[in-house]
Amino acid sequence: MGGPNLEVFKFGMYILFPIGIMYYFGTNLDNRFSVPDFWPKEEQTHKIPYERDEIEAELARLKARRLALRAKRLEEEARAHAKSQESGQ
Repeated sequence: MGGPNLEVFKFGMYILFPIGIMYYFGTNLDNRFSVPDFWPKEEQTHKIPYERDEIEAELARLKARRLALRAKRLEEEARAHAKSQESGQ
């Protein structure tokens, strides 16, 4: 077979190959695997309300939005129902 030199070479490859891969992928990560502007800026993110009045204002805004969407949906359903009644007769 190969002899002791081949075994030393194989052992060296078994040890150095994973270490080399870890070194390659573990160094300089910010420049090598970064995507520019991936995370949103502070002004582009949602501001979480912490104060009581801010929370109440946000809940009121969400309720108004939900009711407006509900009114629009009911109006569209009524319009579709009326249209189906007209075409059905």
